[in-house]
Amino acid sequence: MNVFSPLKFIFFSGLISLLFSCGSQTETKTNLTSNVPALLERSEKIQLDKEWDFSQNFYAKQLVTLSENPDDATAKINLAQLFTKEARVTGEHGHYYPAALKMLNEVIDSKPEDINQLFIALTTKAGVQLSLHNFAEAKITGEKALRINPANAQIYGVLVDANVELGNYKEAVAMSDKMISVKPDIRSYSRVSYLREIHGDVAGAIQAMEMAVKSGYPGYEETAWAMLTLGELYQQYGQDEKALAVYQEILNTRADYPFAVAAIGDIYYNSNDSKKAESYIKEAMDIIPEVGFYIQMAHIYNDRNQIEKRDELIAEIFPMLEDDEANGHNMNMEYASLYLDLLDNPDKALEYADKEYRKRPLNIDTNRMLAKIYQVKNDKEKVAIHTKAASVTNSVHPELEVLKATLALR
Repeated sequence: MNVFSPLKFIFFSGLISLLFSCGSQTETKTNLTSNVPALLERSEKIQLDKEWDFSQNFYAKQLVTLSENPDDATAKINLAQLFTKEARVTGEHGHYYPAALKMLNEVIDSKPEDINQLFIALTTKAGVQLSLHNFAEAKITGEKALRINPANAQIYGVLVDANVELGNYKEAVAMSDKMISVKPDIRSYSRVSYLREIHGDVAGAIQAMEMAVKSGYPGYEETAWAMLTLGELYQQYGQDEKALAVYQEILNTRADYPFAVAAIGDIYYNSNDSKKAESYIKEAMDIIPEVGFYIQMAHIYNDRNQIEKRDELIAEIFPMLEDDEANGHNMNMEYASLYLDLLDNPDKALEYADKEYRKRPLNIDTNRMLAKIYQVKNDKEKVAIHTKAASVTNSVHPELEVLKATLALR
């Protein structure tokens, strides 16, 4: 992640108006940069002082470069990386991920002479494909990058994630070992943590994620994300007090981080304090339009039997999911969870989960979802099949433990 400059930045709109100020030169430069996707205004709560200044001015600088040389690959890669960061920070996935892919595909299709530019473009594209849950495509793209440069830690991280999601767990471990040997940092420790967790080593997973947090810079988005993941580990395995402390610490270093705010709400929800849960989740919804927050709130209204309010939110949730889908985001698991856990429609949930299963039949999360659905449908044979498939890594995920206990009682 880029280090923020301590210097006072030139205000973005002023720079753009200066760049495109007058005459035929204005028209030419405007035409050259008119195909560059926009940088959307952040809401006030997530402008984060110099971070937003940096993003605006960094964007403007790339526009200046492209106005002078519309084929500049570095500027396009810089924009793509900025767009992927803004997608995470703002929740505007439908705008930013296609924007990033547009810039990256232009670089890749141009076949740059500088092989390092091609490597960075492919690696960044694979990361975007992962964010869109297009895991098979991400693996193919990542392997192309690996053939160019097998000595870069980032590409191994991409291949860890792709192989995990496709259920290639031995390959994921091998990629993780290579990654951490090249560069032990926040990204590599995070991968080690996740692999330990899904292989049943929860204590080891927490230890690795604590190392990831310590290796990050306080206040940076990637550090906040690592801390959030640490908190989720604590929470998932019954240590709510530790989880709450981590979430609150995130907000001390990165105020209004929406995922930490919502996570605090989730702790209160699970402790049956729906009033506090509603307050925190509403706050998160006010910061960014993240569909998961809307679903959390719909669960609160559903539990209170406030059906009218629940349905009003559902009427917002479906267009949000559809917008993500329309912009290339695979939302099968989100739909499956929504239909199973909130809308009490296991048949519709099965439709989406089965669609995902056809894409990645070896993935333990997909199989666990199918086992849950078949349990509701009282198909004990298929519950057993998918529970076994979800257990191949010796995961001790709480939902999986419940499924295994249910089968043991048969």
